[in-house]
Amino acid sequence: MLDTGKILQERYQLQQRLGRTAAGHQTWLAVDLESQEQVTLKMLAFSPEMHWEELKLFEREAQVLQALNHPRIPCYRDYFSLEREAGAGLPWFGLVQDYIPGFSLQELLEKSQKFSEKQVRKIATEVLEILIYLHELSPPVLHRDIKPSNLIWGEDQQVYLVDFGAVQAQAAVTGVTFTVVGTSGYAPLEQFWGRAVAASDLYALGATLIHLLTGMTPADLPQKDSRIQFSDRVSVNPSLVSWIEKMTEIALEKRFSKAIDALAALKSGNIQGANIQIATVWKIAKPRHSRIQLSKSATELNIKIPSTLVRKPFSVAVRGIVVLLLLVPMILVFSIRVNSPLGLGLFTIMASLLVYFLGNGNKITFNRNYFKLEHQIFGSSYLQQTGEISEILGTFIYTLAEGNQIRIRSGNERGTYFYTLATNLKEVEAAWLAQEIQDWLNLR
Repeated sequence: MLDTGKILQERYQLQQRLGRTAAGHQTWLAVDLESQEQVTLKMLAFSPEMHWEELKLFEREAQVLQALNHPRIPCYRDYFSLEREAGAGLPWFGLVQDYIPGFSLQELLEKSQKFSEKQVRKIATEVLEILIYLHELSPPVLHRDIKPSNLIWGEDQQVYLVDFGAVQAQAAVTGVTFTVVGTSGYAPLEQFWGRAVAASDLYALGATLIHLLTGMTPADLPQKDSRIQFSDRVSVNPSLVSWIEKMTEIALEKRFSKAIDALAALKSGNIQGANIQIATVWKIAKPRHSRIQLSKSATELNIKIPSTLVRKPFSVAVRGIVVLLLLVPMILVFSIRVNSPLGLGLFTIMASLLVYFLGNGNKITFNRNYFKLEHQIFGSSYLQQTGEISEILGTFIYTLAEGNQIRIRSGNERGTYFYTLATNLKEVEAAWLAQEIQDWLNLR
């Protein structure tokens, strides 16, 4: 258990827990007893309910931060692990960075602070300067989670970018086809398809500025054609409105592709004359032979996934087996008394085989408030799992020996949970289904 006053690694003394974090994660203000300086400690508890990709993301954050050197990104100091005994029964991993005195923009919003056009331009300029540095590294570093809670207004009146827990410096995490990260309302659609690019960070910055100007989260603002509608709620220079609209274009080819172009346009006010380069992203079409049924509306998404065998083309041998499995129980009904031990036993075995091969499948329903996962036999549900839409943290595609698997991760103060939506999918089918789910969730 981590408590105020506890000393970790015989060096870092915990002073105060900071902010609200996901289950298994804690952020602390601490004192480095060697230098007597205040530092920030991000702690991750590796519990049995947690999956390896969370630890991989945490380790990747530490690795990326070690290579960064920018005055508006808190400096990396240390990375360590605590054994189970020291961590009260759980192994903990710690990341130490410089502490930035100040308040996050989210904290200022919650205190009902109003942001002027001058302040918004200052925030945009300073964050873009940080993004220019990150995006021009080799390989480029994408933050992938820019939002008010990850921007600090320092006591020195400078803006700092923090929390690189979703950072991407490579295509994917080993063992996972792609990991969907980001915060709904701030992350663009292509990021929820697992195809984040530099322009994805620009979208998130634009959505953040809309939040600062309107006082409302992007997800709570009306949308038209998937675009955030905010211009009628602000009183700022029309050129700034046009600039933010271009930052938050849903189509990549209409958005700024580089932070340096966005900054030049912001300073000049010449939005149309900006050097816009087309960044490509494609929408995955449903595979022709997929038997997954999907229907959606503005308020609901319904998915029906048939059994594994039904999704695969039948060979002649499989067709024969299926026919036999269908005929044998019928013959047994006439040749053996079903209520006898032998008849009942044989009938149960054959029925179980039929259920296994032909009858089992999944039905998933999403609406504005909750999602429901139903395991089915011949159309009847025998196991149900439900969760809150607001608690969904991300979608994961796993590459396993028997095929691809889709899970969603949900988290609250009680813990982190994984729900397996589909198994044994081909790669393109898994990518298509994950994309459809995230498209729908991102518009909520």
